Amino acid sequence: MKIGILHETKIPVDNRVPLTPRQCRLIEEEFPGVQVFVHPGNYRCYTDKEYKDEGIVVTSDLRDCDVLLGVKEVDPVRLIPGKTYFIFSHTIKKQSHNKELLRAVLDKRIRLVDYETLSDSKGVRIIGFGRWAGLVGTFLGIRAMCIRQNLCVLPHPKECKGLEEMLKMVAALPLPPFRIAMTGDGRVAGGSEEMMNAFGITKVTVEDYLSQVKLEKPVYVQLDPEKYNRKRSGGIFDLQHFFKNPGQYESHFNRFCDKTDLLIMAAYWDPGAPVLFTREEMKNASFRISVIADITCDLNGSVPSTIRTTTFEAPYYDYNRFTGKEEAAFSNPGNITVMAIDHLPNGLPREASTDFGHNLIKNVLPLLLFGDNENIIKRATIAEKGKLSPHYSYLAEWVNQPE
Repeated sequence: MKIGILHETKIPVDNRVPLTPRQCRLIEEEFPGVQVFVHPGNYRCYTDKEYKDEGIVVTSDLRDCDVLLGVKEVDPVRLIPGKTYFIFSHTIKKQSHNKELLRAVLDKRIRLVDYETLSDSKGVRIIGFGRWAGLVGTFLGIRAMCIRQNLCVLPHPKECKGLEEMLKMVAALPLPPFRIAMTGDGRVAGGSEEMMNAFGITKVTVEDYLSQVKLEKPVYVQLDPEKYNRKRSGGIFDLQHFFKNPGQYESHFNRFCDKTDLLIMAAYWDPGAPVLFTREEMKNASFRISVIADITCDLNGSVPSTIRTTTFEAPYYDYNRFTGKEEAAFSNPGNITVMAIDHLPNGLPREASTDFGHNLIKNVLPLLLFGDNENIIKRATIAEKGKLSPHYSYLAEWVNQPE
């Protein structure tokens, strides 16, 4: 098998890699008959020279490769017909900006496997950058709170040499007693908790979070779907029923809106599920949230203020909750400051890439080489031979609609 590492083409450029130079060499040593080729690129966190130093072939021609590994979406023009691609395609929620990508995949009879949908028989994802998104996104959310409250400004994540330096730095920073609500309980939420623990922020129960009037230190509450959704018809919340029938539920998040300063969105959101709160609810005088770190980055999704993505160069914008319009970051204390970077692991790219590559070698590569008895790759295959896979047939009408 010949494996090709793609040159990332999405703008802003992503500098992560699916496999580090050392991991490429280990693959060739441990799996006889497997060769790895790397398309040259100037923006990677690992240089072409680092790959060459490990004996990996760097070439601009990947047409002979059987499997092509990337990170973000691929420019449709650059797709090689008939190949197998592993990427984060961001198409399964009918993301309009990637409709052309999916059309090209179908037209070129490409087998598209999405990392986001690779999961075991229990539905647990086997690979991803979630922890790193949680770490960096939470750091940037707290950084925004510090700027708004005229505290010591934290450095930009890319100014840190790595996670260890970042965690040591935040441990020494005293924070005022603000309140943080975090949605989710997966890998992203785990990374978020890891960062908040480094800051010394105390975790409290929902009951304590809602009842405490005055605090002496910062606190956070972790909210799984049961804590902010409820059945429209009443009755006991059932998580599996919620996953299968999200439209039968309504938001119960409003009780946190007057108690929260920073909202961290770290939970997967189904487009059929209720939004956390509406634009009208954001206009209420009791709405207290001043910073939203939307790690999930669902545009016009679970929170109305996420109206565009942001970048590491300009990580924030202000959302005027009365006009619904964007304004300059930190321009008005009555606004909500939003962080919505959609490639947050880029804040710690080398470590994030190393972790991702480790899981790729451990959990995915053996399925390609030795067989996939649990159909993990089959379930994650969005399209193949010019057709959508049965599990993703719901995308057919959408992808065929004209713009």
